[in-house]
Amino acid sequence: MALNEQASLLLQNKYSLVKGAARRARQLQSGAPSLGVSNSLKACRVAQDEVRAGKVTYTVGARKPVLPPAML
Repeated sequence: MALNEQASLLLQNKYSLVKGAARRARQLQSGAPSLGVSNSLKACRVAQDEVRAGKVTYTVGARKPVLPPAML
């Protein structure tokens, strides 16, 4: 199984993978230390490498439905 497939299985879908990497990239830009070795200095690429390596986990929570005011 390829690394991309493993990461996709861990994060449910590609959208979640992108959201998780984006959140991690913002953390890196804010000064968080890198969790591994990367060939790039760019936060976005480092975050993608960390997610693919399984060093970053991301959970997708269920949202509560928002009812319109008329239904309350």
